[in-house]
Amino acid sequence: MKSLKTINAYFVKYKWRLLLGALFVVLSTIFSIYQGVVVRDATNEIYNVVSHKTVFQSFVFVKHGLLMLCCALVSGFFMFLMRQTIIVMSRHIEFDQKNEMYSHYQTLDASFYKNHSTGDLMNRISEDVGKVRMYTGPAVMYLINTFSTVVIVLAFMIKVNWQLTLLVFAPLPLLSFVIYKVSDLINKRSTVVQQELSKLTSHAQETFSAIRVIKAYAREKHYINELASLNTDFKKHNLRLAIVEAFFQPVMVLMIGVSVIATVWYGGHLVIDKTIEPGNITEFILYVYKLTWPFASLGWVTSLIQRASASQTRINEFLKTRSTIVNTPEVKQKIEGAIEFKNVGFVYEDSKIEALKNFNLSIEKGKTIGIKGQIGSGKSTLANLVTRLYDTTSGDILIDHRPIKTYDLFELRKSIGYVPQEVFLFSDTIRNNIAFSTGHEYTETEIIQAAKDAGVYDNIMTFPEGFDTVIGERGVTLSGGQKQRISIARAIISKPQILIFDDCLSAVDVETEELILNNLKSIMKDKTSIIISHRDSALRYADKVVEL
Repeated sequence: MKSLKTINAYFVKYKWRLLLGALFVVLSTIFSIYQGVVVRDATNEIYNVVSHKTVFQSFVFVKHGLLMLCCALVSGFFMFLMRQTIIVMSRHIEFDQKNEMYSHYQTLDASFYKNHSTGDLMNRISEDVGKVRMYTGPAVMYLINTFSTVVIVLAFMIKVNWQLTLLVFAPLPLLSFVIYKVSDLINKRSTVVQQELSKLTSHAQETFSAIRVIKAYAREKHYINELASLNTDFKKHNLRLAIVEAFFQPVMVLMIGVSVIATVWYGGHLVIDKTIEPGNITEFILYVYKLTWPFASLGWVTSLIQRASASQTRINEFLKTRSTIVNTPEVKQKIEGAIEFKNVGFVYEDSKIEALKNFNLSIEKGKTIGIKGQIGSGKSTLANLVTRLYDTTSGDILIDHRPIKTYDLFELRKSIGYVPQEVFLFSDTIRNNIAFSTGHEYTETEIIQAAKDAGVYDNIMTFPEGFDTVIGERGVTLSGGQKQRISIARAIISKPQILIFDDCLSAVDVETEELILNNLKSIMKDKTSIIISHRDSALRYADKVVEL
């Protein structure tokens, strides 16, 4: 349970709910177990009536019946309060943990997302957190219930006869041994199940994202077969886990049966010897059945804890991951826009590809630089380095003659209007996609002007809902050129000091390209601009063109 130690901070945060829940568990257990005393007294009354021919007094049995009813009602009331504290606490912890993971995801760098699939990220924040909640709620609740039930029942039993108590509890060491041996196996198989689920989720997510390509190449059957294969593996590992978990229930039933037989056999001898009363036998049998659910749940709770431990290990793996892009702000002044690359080298950590080596370039404030070159020559890498999606492997990048790492990371990125090569639009309105930049509240006039400057205003107005048109996931309802132009509008609306266009005109025709460039001429005035393109025509307004 080492990995679950990180949950203790949440237990401390919600300690009053946990303590109140524990109190309600104990109170519910006391009133539930006290029914054994009532049953004992009622049995003795019946024994006296039958054996000693005493007068039957109906009000005595009415009293016992009412006592049983009151104990059940009070026990049920405290059980309700128990669930309202402990289960609700687990929901709060689940809420906090999901927020913590999502916030941590936002801090991680681009290399992390290159090495982990979206399906795996989603699985850890949904499935794994859900399994941890089963530990912080039901598992904790039933553990407290089991402990309190055993202690209280043991106290009641020993008060009657300690020898009979030992005989009833004799099967428990065997149960503990089975749980100990099987729990480790459950943990290992739970981890494998979660890994297989991540693969399944990743495959499904990728399939849905690429559905247009799959249909275009008539590859539906292939992907259906692939998913079926992954699903088969997932089912196989789940069944292997179920086989192990299935050992618990038969052991529980055997333990209860042996305890009941021992109670009747040895208790009968004690009654004959007049060591205990006849009612004590029914009392002990009721106690055995009161122990049934706590011990029956012990195997299930153990399984929950093992699964939670496996899931928390996966969660901790990501929570312990730290971004290689560290924000250490020193410079507070506004960014003007001068950029200088000094002997910059960069190697991608995952592929070990050297994208840049001893690269030197000075871009004066307000100048426009064109970047061209073959595929893989490092053009997009330059854009990623200026926005600090990656840090240089060697050399330095200076902004306004100061190292780029000395600027606040968020202020740096807010000062840059970046149009990436691979456009991403959110499943939202066109208006919100354009106004996405920096999170600032833009006026309708600013949104319309940005759309006009990007050459997409006329296209937007042809849609029935205009700027309120909701585009599909990743902008699937728009053409490639429309998506690129909306992305340009998003970049320029905030009027940043540095503009980076990473091959963002590749999906538009020459006429639209001319319109956009003419509009951008006035926007790029007095701003430092980097235009990356395969087309020479897109670079004609640059003050200098660099070929990689």
